[in-house]
Amino acid sequence: MIAQVQGILASKHVDRVIVDVHGVGYQVFIPLSTYYTLPDPADRVTLLTTMYVREDALRLYGFATSAEQDLFALLVGVSSIGPRLALNMLSSIAAPDLRRAIAQADSAALQAIPGIGRKTAERVILELQDKVTLLDMTAAEGGTAPLPKDDQLVGDVLSALLNLGYKRGEAEKAMRTVRAQQDGDAGLETLLKDTLRLLAR
Repeated sequence: MIAQVQGILASKHVDRVIVDVHGVGYQVFIPLSTYYTLPDPADRVTLLTTMYVREDALRLYGFATSAEQDLFALLVGVSSIGPRLALNMLSSIAAPDLRRAIAQADSAALQAIPGIGRKTAERVILELQDKVTLLDMTAAEGGTAPLPKDDQLVGDVLSALLNLGYKRGEAEKAMRTVRAQQDGDAGLETLLKDTLRLLAR
């Protein structure tokens, strides 16, 4: 079992990366939350990985934090939720918020995720409500890499917006507006969420 991949980031896309480990390129599928933390191509990267094996496929799923990885493991254990849908859930809602929605039986929040209907949301709550309370999310998130400096932060958010299909001009304008309204200590996730909220208006 491959539990971690560490090497050179050969390429990155919104949903997957290729990590060069001593000349061998590993394709790793990732949620958006992990994408936001990635360095530039040609830099070193470390991802926690979960290997998913089926008769017709062998895939690696990578995560920036153990909090994401633990929640992914719970999600794929739910009947009717495969790795792709589990990644989509983690891409749509930050891991702590997703955990909270499940723990509080917030079916509406889960149904807001593309691909999750009422029955699936209810099944997730039924099967995972007790289990998510056992996840020590706070301790897990303590291993998250430190946030980048301001210039790098803005660059990372802009890169994510461009990869999501926004035009550079509108993305930069929205980001400047949000940045001017935020506390100087606001991190990547907050800046990205607030900018996406402004762009969606």
